Amino acid sequence: MEKIKPDVREKAIEHGFSFLFDEELVMLILGAGTKQIPVELMAENIVDVLDDFDTEDIVENLMQIKGVGQGKALAVAAALELGRRRSSHLRAPVKTPCDIVPFLKNYAVNEKEHFLLVTLNGGQEIIKIHVISVGTLNRTLIHPREVFSVAMKANAAALIVSHNHPSGNCQPSEEDIAVTETLERVSVIMGIELLDHVIVSRESYFSFLEHKMICGKKNARPVDRVAL
Repeated sequence: MEKIKPDVREKAIEHGFSFLFDEELVMLILGAGTKQIPVELMAENIVDVLDDFDTEDIVENLMQIKGVGQGKALAVAAALELGRRRSSHLRAPVKTPCDIVPFLKNYAVNEKEHFLLVTLNGGQEIIKIHVISVGTLNRTLIHPREVFSVAMKANAAALIVSHNHPSGNCQPSEEDIAVTETLERVSVIMGIELLDHVIVSRESYFSFLEHKMICGKKNARPVDRVAL
């Protein structure tokens, strides 16, 4: 079995993944080729398929490549999906609570509560989704200092906080409401506007802004009170 050359791994470790060519990234995913097909050639063929075909039937198309079985095809497809989930939110505009929910869904299915901070630029585009804490949401675990220090480092103009309810019930608890009220007061002092707190589950979501439990955008017109 033809294994990946050490220099590709060394390049990744020394310079980071952004330094690698697409073929080299695929080589890292594959790990090895076959006796008949070296990993370099297999990676080149896979990149050609990724460039030429839609990702909808990616597993079937990859399995048409000589030496690529179901396991390798699934590994490449899984890597693509993971990358899509982790980066699809970048610079996405957020105008209503519904706009942010799709980017939080991968946390909604988690068995532990994740408290998230979504930082936004002046154009209300997502800068990044940050995980602030994992565990039960309460005022001792979620301190404004942790939230706003991250927001300041990201040079955020505004922010949205979110957490998941593994139980499936999105109604806010007393602790959820208390945390939100605290963060909203601090946001006024810090000058980084808290636009919303969104609770998500596998099937639904709850927006503090939609339920008029948070001020949201200052000077919003009455007809736009649900807009961020």
